[in-house]
Amino acid sequence: MSGAGEKREVWSRYLVSIDSRDVDGHGRCRPSALLGHLQEAATLAAEEGGFGRDWMLKENRAFWMLSRMWFHLDRPLSWGEQLTIQTWHRGGKSALMYRDFDLLVDGAPVGEAVSAWVLADLDSHKLLRLSSIPCLENTTGGSRCKDRLLRKLRMPQDMEKTERRRMRYSDTDINAHVNNTRYADFACDALGLEQLPRDRFLTEMQLDYLMECRPGETLELYTGGADGERFVSGMDDAGKIRFEVQLNFGNINS
Repeated sequence: MSGAGEKREVWSRYLVSIDSRDVDGHGRCRPSALLGHLQEAATLAAEEGGFGRDWMLKENRAFWMLSRMWFHLDRPLSWGEQLTIQTWHRGGKSALMYRDFDLLVDGAPVGEAVSAWVLADLDSHKLLRLSSIPCLENTTGGSRCKDRLLRKLRMPQDMEKTERRRMRYSDTDINAHVNNTRYADFACDALGLEQLPRDRFLTEMQLDYLMECRPGETLELYTGGADGERFVSGMDDAGKIRFEVQLNFGNINS
């Protein structure tokens, strides 16, 4: 971990490879794979900062939940590239903690990301104020912190049901519910991104996680929007929205 200025100004750097497991038919990093790398960087940074999953469960009977995630790419990430992820959090005063990311390849910026996290009680799932966690006090990314806030997405009125999808074992993670990254796959599948022309790419995505899903549950996926801006939402059999996604597309500069 590196620091700048005051000792409580902290940030972390991680180097990851975009390998064959991450890419699609065009050899570009899938959104879910990028989200996986960002989530792993956030997990490692929390561990280094002393407020990781195991410590939080043991000392506070609480766990981190990802509430919203956004990223922007200037260009696609390609198979074989070495991606540097720089990350820091914005402090821990309210119930919501932002974590920012800068993305670089060969030292040059290629994108950025912002995530919003909440801390929930293990037994009641009630949200806790971050001020109750002493190790978060006065820690921040300092001058690196971004200004972007992740507002609730506004879905179009004319969403159409596209498919029905059952949650399975392969969707799950260590918490026994559907992994956060899988919702990006659900959205991309619902929009048929395998048909995206080679000169187009996903420039921006925001995911809002509203309710967790578990194996055996089924979601109806609704899509809407125009070509440059698409939306996907997942609704359960009781009519409750479990997740919402906004995707923006652009042209690759020649």
